[in-house]
This record gives sequence, structure tokens and C-alpha cells, in this order.
Amino acid sequence: MKISEVMTKDVLTAKPSQTIQEAANMMARIDSGAIMVEEQERLIGMITDRDIAIRAVAEGLPGKTPISKVMTGGIRYCFEDEDIEHVAKNMADVQLRRLPVLNRDKRLVGVVSLGNIASTRSQSAAATVLRGVAQAHH
Repeated sequence: MKISEVMTKDVLTAKPSQTIQEAANMMARIDSGAIMVEEQERLIGMITDRDIAIRAVAEGLPGKTPISKVMTGGIRYCFEDEDIEHVAKNMADVQLRRLPVLNRDKRLVGVVSLGNIASTRSQSAAATVLRGVAQAHH
């Protein structure tokens, strides 16, 4: 089974020039703790609620601070035509709950999460990711 068959399409993205307040509002609206950051249709990073709390609020930065100042760059991703078992193993190895999905032109086409993988009939893929994520909390 390929990632494209289980990924979530229509991913909401932010621009690096948008503010962290705008990012927080987007997170609240879609009930997610992470938003992909895209510039000229290229994935350049991700901003998480944790980035905002630790890199902005804890440092006293105002809500109008650009996302680019606090986002995480150089994030991992997978390709839409990769096999779900392979991606599940990678997610477990790096202890990630979600991964951006790119096409072979490196354009963002979706996101795959632990929930997407768990919803497949591939119990082994779901178990693999769960084991890896669970290890992150020890």
C-alpha cells in the first residue's frame, strides 16, 4: 500500500512571513499542534505549538514575530509513492507522529500521521510507528 492511499490531502500551510499569532490561530481553527511552512510551493519547515511556547512565548517575543524566527527547518518527509511499511519504520526510527508527504517534484501533496497509518489494514505498520513514538517518552 502506498502513502498516497492513506495520507491526508488539502494540508493547511503557512508562509514564513506570517506571524506566530496567525499560526496559533490556524492551529486552533484546525485543531492541530503543527503547521507546515511553505514558500513558493516548497516545504521549508514546520511550526508547532511547542515552537511557539518555547522559542517565542518563553523568550518574550510578541505575537507579531514572523514564523521564520521560531519554526523548525530541515524537517523530514516522505514521498507519496513510498510503501506504507517503509514509511512507518522511518517514522518509528525518528519518533515522529506525522510526516509531510511530497511528490517527486518535491511539492507538498499531503501529510501522513500515526492516525492515517493506524486506520489501514496494516497492523504491523501501525504497531511499528506506535513502538517508536512510545519510546520517545521514556
